[in-house]
Amino acid sequence: MNLPQRYTYPSPGFSEHWNHGSGKKMLAQLSTIPSQQQIENSAQLYSECDTFGDEIIRDVFQTMGHRQAHELLNEILKKGIDQVPDVPESLAKLFQEAQRIPDWLDEELLEAGAAFCRRTGPFGLIVLRNYSLMGGYESSAINKPLIYTGALKKGAAKRMAETLSFWVDVTGKQALKPYAIGFNTTLHVRIIHALARSYVRKAPTWSDEQWGVPLNHGDMIATNLGFSLVFLDGLRKQGFTPSLREVNGLFHLWKYIGYLLGIPLSYLPDNEEQAIERLYEWTMNQPAADTDTIALAQALMNAPLLSDYPPFRWQKKLLVKIYLGYYRYFLGKNACERMMLPNSSFRFLPPIVAFINSIHEKWVWSSPPRYQKSDDAGRKQQLDIRRGFLKENPFERTHS
Repeated sequence: MNLPQRYTYPSPGFSEHWNHGSGKKMLAQLSTIPSQQQIENSAQLYSECDTFGDEIIRDVFQTMGHRQAHELLNEILKKGIDQVPDVPESLAKLFQEAQRIPDWLDEELLEAGAAFCRRTGPFGLIVLRNYSLMGGYESSAINKPLIYTGALKKGAAKRMAETLSFWVDVTGKQALKPYAIGFNTTLHVRIIHALARSYVRKAPTWSDEQWGVPLNHGDMIATNLGFSLVFLDGLRKQGFTPSLREVNGLFHLWKYIGYLLGIPLSYLPDNEEQAIERLYEWTMNQPAADTDTIALAQALMNAPLLSDYPPFRWQKKLLVKIYLGYYRYFLGKNACERMMLPNSSFRFLPPIVAFINSIHEKWVWSSPPRYQKSDDAGRKQQLDIRRGFLKENPFERTHS
C-alpha cells in the first residue's frame, strides 16, 4: 500500500486528545478501538476524491470558460435542471441525481438534526469557529490546499463568513429540498471544491505523493465530522443536553449533506459510535501543525480585528480575548501552545456559560412549545449574525 508522505502514526498533535477529557469518554463508547492497520487502511482515502466533480470541471468549465459556466450554474440553481436547455451531460447528470430523493433519507430525522443546530443559537457558531475550525489547524495536511488557494491572502474573516453562510443555509427548515437554499449551496460548494482541486494540482510545488489528492475523501469526511461529532461534543461542553433523536438527526443531516457533496455513502457515519471511529482513524495519522497552519490559526485568532462585524473596535478586541478563552477551553493548553495561541483571562467564561446553558436546557425540554420557541429564537440570532458578516446568498429560493 502506497500511502502519501503526510501519513504520520501516531499523530504527534492529536494523540493526546484521546487520552483525557472528552476524547477519553468518546473512546469508552467504542466496543473496539480501531487498530493501526485500520488506521492505515483509512489513509487510502487520501488518494480518492469526487471524480464526478472533476469531470464537470473538464467538460463544462474548461470547455465553456469559467464565466459562461458560472452563468449556466446560476441559471440551473435558480430554475432547476429540468427548466434549462442544452446543459452538458455531466452537469445535467449531477443535478438529476441530486434532486432524486434517496430511499434511505428520513425527512423527520433530518429536521430533528437541523432543529438542534438552529436552537443552539450563537453557541453553535462559537463551537464551529473555536473548536471545529480552529481544532482542524492542528493538522498541517488537511489545510495545505488552503495555502495554495490563497486563504491567508484572502483572510480568515472571509473564510469564516463563507463557512458561516454555508452552515446557516443547510440547517434551515426544509433547506435541503431540491433547489431550496441549502441544496443549492451544497451543490455549488461541491463544484467549487472540484475547481479548487483543479487549481491546486496545477501548482508546480503541489505533490499528491506528499499530501494526497487535494480535497480528498479522507479530509472531506474529517470536515463532515467537524460539523457533526466535534460540533456535538463542543455543545455538550457548553451545557447543551441533546436528545438521542437530535443526536441521530444531526448525523443523518450531515450524512445527507456529505452525500450531496460527493462523498460515498459507505464512508459516512450513521451514528455517534461510527463517527467516533472515523474521527479516531483520521486524527491518529495526522502530521503536526507547521508554519502554514500556525499562520492560519493566527489569522483566525485575529480575524475579528479585520472584520466589519462587530462594528466597534473595542468589541473586536473583546471578541479576540473571549475566543482565546474558548480555544483554551475546547482544545486544551498544549494544543493552544502548539498553535501559538496565547492564554486569556476569559478562559473562565466558557464554564460559566456552560452552567447557564445547562439550566436553560431544563426550560427548553419542559414542553414542546418551549422547544419550538428556542428553535425560533436561536435561528433568529444565527441569521442576525450572518447578516452582520455578509450579504444574502444569491442562490436563495426559500426562506431559511
